Amino acid sequence: MTNNILLLDGYNLIYRARYSGMNKGDYSTVFNFFRGLRPLIEKFSPDKCYFVLEGKPLKRLEIDPNYKGQRVYHDKDNFNEQRNIIIDILNKYFPITIAKHSEYECDDIIGYLANFHKDNNVTIVSSDTDFIQCINDSISLYNPVKKKYIDKPEYDYVLWKSLKGDASDNIVGFKGIGDKRAKKLCENKNELEKFLEQDGYKEKLENNLFMISLHDLTADAKDIQYFYGPENQIWNDLKEVFVKFDFKSIVEKEKTWQKYIDTFKNLFKEEEK
Repeated sequence: MTNNILLLDGYNLIYRARYSGMNKGDYSTVFNFFRGLRPLIEKFSPDKCYFVLEGKPLKRLEIDPNYKGQRVYHDKDNFNEQRNIIIDILNKYFPITIAKHSEYECDDIIGYLANFHKDNNVTIVSSDTDFIQCINDSISLYNPVKKKYIDKPEYDYVLWKSLKGDASDNIVGFKGIGDKRAKKLCENKNELEKFLEQDGYKEKLENNLFMISLHDLTADAKDIQYFYGPENQIWNDLKEVFVKFDFKSIVEKEKTWQKYIDTFKNLFKEEEK
């Protein structure tokens, strides 16, 4: 039997909740996250859902200590507390499996899980374009910001990105190589080989390919931590939590609340199997 597997890029969705949706005071991120979670589950109707968290990218940092070093983080909106609250509520009340490896990024873990479930229909939910390299006949990528599935390009996406660089991760590309030139090099093997004859270019490309490619977790899969959530439905307890946070639009109307919790019932059936 083929199942629908949903892989949620955890921090990607939490950051999306931080900068979108309604302003609910000190816990806007928490509210926006749980308000946005139900439509995703409803849309994809998964038989199993993972919420994948970040670990420290040790192997990439060994190659380049400045990996993602340009990013500036702040906690002006008590974001760290809200992130922890979201993860805690998911773990206590929702039939969603939380996954994390302390030495690998979320991207790598999702890549591993997608391949692990390759005989099923797998959907990755993230606005991170690195997951384009996962797309195949059984694995789809859905961008929750653009609200559409992403198509896989005909050219080698990882090679293309390695040539042009990735500013969001502080991976420097080759001078003078933008989107169009990188695509042209991907499509012309002879021109690429000639380009790489320049001093140090092959080594630089190898490093960039290593940084951008999803890493194989097969040997370290035993160290992935899984948190499976509750065995039984305890929606009344969750409702009390939402009431405490004053998330009235989720719980105030009985019909709305019933629709909310009904969305997740199929996932409890999966956990019971």
